[in-house]
Amino acid sequence: MDISADMVQGARIKIIGVGGGGGNAVQNMINSNLEGVTFICANTDMQALSRITGAEQLQIGVETTHGLGCGSKPEVGQASAKENEKEIENALADTEMVFITAGMGGGTGTGAAPVIASIAKKKGILTVGVVTKPFKWEGPRKAAALKGIEELRSEVDSLIVIPNDRLKDIGPKNSRLKDMFQKANEVLFDAVRGITDLITKPGVINADFNDSVSLEMIEEFARRFPDPPKGVWQVGDTLLDGMCQVLPLTPEKL
Repeated sequence: MDISADMVQGARIKIIGVGGGGGNAVQNMINSNLEGVTFICANTDMQALSRITGAEQLQIGVETTHGLGCGSKPEVGQASAKENEKEIENALADTEMVFITAGMGGGTGTGAAPVIASIAKKKGILTVGVVTKPFKWEGPRKAAALKGIEELRSEVDSLIVIPNDRLKDIGPKNSRLKDMFQKANEVLFDAVRGITDLITKPGVINADFNDSVSLEMIEEFARRFPDPPKGVWQVGDTLLDGMCQVLPLTPEKL
């Protein structure tokens, strides 16, 4: 369906980066000039928060961690988010859609992201998780990540998971670890931008924000295409043309 620009103006979208990985992803989106959204970074680590520019800073777990990290303990991240539920609710005021991004496997992102998602859903906000999964060789982090992903999945409307192991398929074979993490941030950016552009940019969208097709669009981003045609994503019987680009990596759908 075609709609006018007036119908989508005012769609209030926020992106919350949770923990160190989420904060890095948000900073990359800010540096890449993602438009039409409000950025928030939530972390227990005050030093890490202070390095973020261009986003609202939300320190959680002051009493729990005293401004430090969670020591790779998701239960500490969970407790930290619960400690500041009211502040999280306030940060989500006047929001229609929220993206929650995190690197799963650590303490803050893994533990706090599901809590933040739960708060958002209780407020009736369309909630989308966009997260990365650790490399297989990361051992304990991967086990923690899988548990956190399952917890997050139960609290969001849609979940996009980007496995770090598949980043090896993009770019040079001898890519440095630092380069692969940057590629993960780029894929997160492309996933979020593709959806927000459909909602906020006149001439790019064919669906109203409040239409049920919005959820179908998000699900389609999370669904693996065998060979998607460049510039076109199919949503039900609707062809959405004019996408900025097809993701260089199609995330797996849990």
